[in-house]
Amino acid sequence: MKKSIEIVTCFFVITLLFSCANSDKNKSNESIVKDKSNLNAKDILGNPEYLAISYGGYRTNSRDIQPTIKELKEDMRILSAMGIKMLRTYNVHYDHAENLLEAIHQLNNEDSSFEMYVMLGIWIDCKNAFYRNGEHPDHNHESERNPVEVKTAVELAKKYPDIVKVLAVGNEAMVKWATEYYVQPGIILKWVNHLQNLKKTGELSKDLWITSSDNFASWGGHGEEYHVEDLNKLIKAVDYISMHTYAYHDTHYTPDYWINDDKERSSDLEIIEAAMLRAKHYAMSQYQSVKSYIESLNITKPIHIGESGWASVSNGLYGANGSKATDEYKAALYYKHIRDWTNKEGLSCFFFEAFDENWKDGQNPLGSENHFGLITRDGQAKYALWDLVDQGVFEGLTRNGNPITKTYNGNVNDLMKDVLVPNIKTTVE
Repeated sequence: MKKSIEIVTCFFVITLLFSCANSDKNKSNESIVKDKSNLNAKDILGNPEYLAISYGGYRTNSRDIQPTIKELKEDMRILSAMGIKMLRTYNVHYDHAENLLEAIHQLNNEDSSFEMYVMLGIWIDCKNAFYRNGEHPDHNHESERNPVEVKTAVELAKKYPDIVKVLAVGNEAMVKWATEYYVQPGIILKWVNHLQNLKKTGELSKDLWITSSDNFASWGGHGEEYHVEDLNKLIKAVDYISMHTYAYHDTHYTPDYWINDDKERSSDLEIIEAAMLRAKHYAMSQYQSVKSYIESLNITKPIHIGESGWASVSNGLYGANGSKATDEYKAALYYKHIRDWTNKEGLSCFFFEAFDENWKDGQNPLGSENHFGLITRDGQAKYALWDLVDQGVFEGLTRNGNPITKTYNGNVNDLMKDVLVPNIKTTVE
């Protein structure tokens, strides 16, 4: 990175405010909700006092090794210190989800003031998903595993009603680029209706919210191929829309928004800041596209951000030989922008994600999927959280036996050496 950026950053790091996790603590108490024993999803979602995040506690290169309850409690204390009070999980077919709920339950018993709630994910996929049994995925029929997944989630919601506040049917289960497993909207609708019926009969709490968490396109925000009647019925059936937006991935797949125009070029730092501001507005535009589609159906439904994040390492499409989107500096800017926007607008954002999870691309340690966390596997806080380290919020907390310290040993000049400047769009005379 150029010397000029290193010099500018000495001032910039002081003023940047990476305290989004605690940014609303100075607000008046008017946003604080009722006693937690009566707290429900309607109280939590959109409340900046209850920041949300996507969470997986895996600490090795394989999900075969499940995190222990002790390790999960360790993570919960770290996230609580950050101001996080709402988690999103992805499936219940591993021990992870149930152990997480038990870990939170134990922490509640140990400290009555401790608060952590869960949006419990229910994994849904199609018949022959991921080429099971050597057959091609059949997107019109569902996996035989789906009913077991739903049943298990219901049992957990009933066992931990004070913790599970949302059930999410499917994770990016309808978006058509998920060619190995996606299903048609009617399958998601079937299970959402099933869960809503369990609420009506009293088997599940009437305050438990039901949704599906999917890409903005799947919610009608992009392309008429998604505008089918079953989707419209699903929008009516859910309690709220949980939409995903990934400006990060679209630095490669939709690069026009990302590449700088000649007229923007001044310093490298200004180019980077302008690019990240465009990334924020890109995410906002995808939210607006979903909102517009729902309104076109004359439906009023809350919308929250089920997933959005920015990786800090990539040796692939988003790194030095790709879109040059990836480093801790840009990831921190994105975190700040997304928190500022959603908190201001009264939206929850389950930011992706809390900790790096190296199992996601286990054969490629530098793959971007391994590096979306705000904290590394060994407990180093990335640049987005450096200010929280300075504030001492992690004092006495550890991960894998390590205290929570800063990446790059807290040396901002060393960090900036790894920052990439996005490509410039050249003007042809």
